[in-house]
Amino acid sequence: MNITFSATHVIKRYGGVVALADGNLSVRSGEVLALMGANGSGKSTLSKIITGVVAPDAGQLLLDGQPIRFSSPQMARAHGIAAVYQELSLIPDLTVAENIWLAHEPTRLGRVDTRAITRRTTALLELFRGTIQPGLQPDTAVGDLPPDERQIVEILKTLAWEPRLIILDEATASLDTQQVNRLCELIADWKARDMAIVMVSHRMEEVFRLADRATVLRSGAYVGDVATAETSEAALVQMMIEGGVSPRQATTPNPGAIAVRAELDNIHTRTLHGVSLTINAGEILGLGGLGGQGQPDVLLALFGAIPYRGTISLDGAPVRFRHPHQAMQRRLAYVPGDRGREGLLANRSILENLQLPSWSRYGWFTRMRQAHADGEAVAKTLRLVRDSLRAPASSLSGGNAQKLVLGKWLLRDPNVLLLNDPTKGIDVGAKGEFYRLLTELRNQGVAIVLYSSDDDELLGLCDRVLVMRDGQISATLQGPTLTRTALVSASMSAAQAEVA
Repeated sequence: MNITFSATHVIKRYGGVVALADGNLSVRSGEVLALMGANGSGKSTLSKIITGVVAPDAGQLLLDGQPIRFSSPQMARAHGIAAVYQELSLIPDLTVAENIWLAHEPTRLGRVDTRAITRRTTALLELFRGTIQPGLQPDTAVGDLPPDERQIVEILKTLAWEPRLIILDEATASLDTQQVNRLCELIADWKARDMAIVMVSHRMEEVFRLADRATVLRSGAYVGDVATAETSEAALVQMMIEGGVSPRQATTPNPGAIAVRAELDNIHTRTLHGVSLTINAGEILGLGGLGGQGQPDVLLALFGAIPYRGTISLDGAPVRFRHPHQAMQRRLAYVPGDRGREGLLANRSILENLQLPSWSRYGWFTRMRQAHADGEAVAKTLRLVRDSLRAPASSLSGGNAQKLVLGKWLLRDPNVLLLNDPTKGIDVGAKGEFYRLLTELRNQGVAIVLYSSDDDELLGLCDRVLVMRDGQISATLQGPTLTRTALVSASMSAAQAEVA
């Protein structure tokens, strides 16, 4: 059962983007190591390299003192290393048992042993019995489960591989207090049985409750290790932010941007629990905090894309959008971060993608000359690098593809622009162009709501940042309080604060 594992000087690049510049980590049996860092520090990348999901470009991995390189998660699991990721890997149409034992089903006489699967799944579920509903059974379809129970199934799926080293990447994000407490008890038990545990967490209370040591990354590079018994929350935050990035850019508020464009009052969804906020014309309002805290739901509720309880007002009048088409008619626009699945039709032309929300203005067979002229004008504004508007969207680079996702909404002349982590996965140069466009729109009086997983983006662009935690607003930062220290602290502290 014993294990020692280390990663030394690990590097990972995605084109021109350096996700990990100098990743270092070591953990041994009977130890809980907290892997920490602000958003974008490289924690998830290093975790995925350790578990064979991502191949490193350079660096060394040692398992029990011997060099090793995992070519796949299956190979890592064969060596006793597995992970629970915040992004679930479950298949909704399969049962709990089928998901847990997928690809390593128990067999008997050359056939899948369904009785053994049911028996072992029941034993695993018993680990969380009392914190889950009685209806959660081995034959329950995963698609019918609420988010917290799906997260528990993900944890049990990893445990079924009987790992020696387990990585928990924000594994408590969807769990309630009782479930978190049970997981903490299990972690203590695993530690006593000489399992090695790496927990990727922004929750300070969990780090100091469970971890023996903390390894800190900053901007993709190793900063240092510290024993949790010998440090403080403030000292860890300082390790994560010190010397990270240039100070926040000064913004000049638009003198005409006093009007409240939209207001949300006591909004509840599956992940939001009483969110209230105002959105002003001519400002960039940021939604910050850890991933999975409900930020996208704020945008989707406002855009009419998900059901909600509460009141939304637009220009002072209550509205109830039951479909995005209704929001579009009131000049709202939504730009997703996942351009591949949500933003573009990759095999259709650039022009067709630009016109997707606006075809009714041009018709299918008439006014195509006007449609082409409008498309060229937007492409020029975007500085879109392309062969022609007839080229497929798949021919664009990542940055230009994301510009295209924004451009199709600019043709509708929005007065509220909702952005869901729009620069994720694009290079620095393309980000600069994107920021220029947002600043121009803001100065024209457009109300912009930006959720970003990049703290630097929020600090550099936004007039205000609302930090979210557990589906609620934990802090409001603006002016002198909109600092890296305040942003990271509000993201990681359980206490709520209203700072202005």
